[in-house]
Amino acid sequence: MRRFCLAVVFGGVVFSAPVYAARCGGDFNTFVAAMSQEAAAAGVSQSVISQALSGVTPDPAVLAFDRRQRGTFNKTFEQYVSTRVGPGRINMGRQMLQKHASLLSRIEKRFGVPPEIVVAIWGLESDFGKGDIGKMPVIRTLATMAHDCRRTELFQGELLAALKIVQRGDLPLRDLVGAFAGELGQTQFLPSSYLKYGVDFDGNGHVDLRHSVPDVLASTANLLHVSGFKNGAPYGEGTPNFEAMREWNRATIYRKTIGYFADKLAAR
Repeated sequence: MRRFCLAVVFGGVVFSAPVYAARCGGDFNTFVAAMSQEAAAAGVSQSVISQALSGVTPDPAVLAFDRRQRGTFNKTFEQYVSTRVGPGRINMGRQMLQKHASLLSRIEKRFGVPPEIVVAIWGLESDFGKGDIGKMPVIRTLATMAHDCRRTELFQGELLAALKIVQRGDLPLRDLVGAFAGELGQTQFLPSSYLKYGVDFDGNGHVDLRHSVPDVLASTANLLHVSGFKNGAPYGEGTPNFEAMREWNRATIYRKTIGYFADKLAAR
């Protein structure tokens, strides 16, 4: 899962953060008030701002978790993959390929990403939607991280993106729960990635990366497609597709694990 190196990897997307006006540190309520003004200037309604930010408090557990994170793996690829890709997960992945064969075929035709890659990521991130996708209130998490001065611009942007998810009706505030850096849904997108790559593939007018399997899988494929992933080409270490997967996760070991799992799903 992508939570192992949050200093450099967030929701599969690495990006340069814009500069916002709210000053980090200091009084938390003053900071939240400044972020409320930023959100209003960005087009978020006062109703959403009030519902999301009124009474929000910092979460010490979020900062404690963030400070425990390491920027690199301390395991070899063999050690890591043995804990993430076992017979049970491979068998379940093959079942998911069969169960969602028609959906995955349509996704492959539109985005040019093979089903095995998409399902491998889904399995690694949330055990095909059955595992832990986080229970932390995303607004509180991101407000806490944004107030902290270490990466305030990054998380101010993510906080505004989370408010926009609510604003456009993709998820109600009660469903805006995720992991310790604000990652959302079955393949753990940061809010900015949610807005940038999210696809309404079930056609209901909303991008729902928590509950809609079509939206989850199509959005995951879309991220890779936009990043330059080419169908039919190899994706092993050193290939262009391996580099395209860097947009999903910068860690070489993790990308090798995606490829290894995909090969197992394809019985290669």
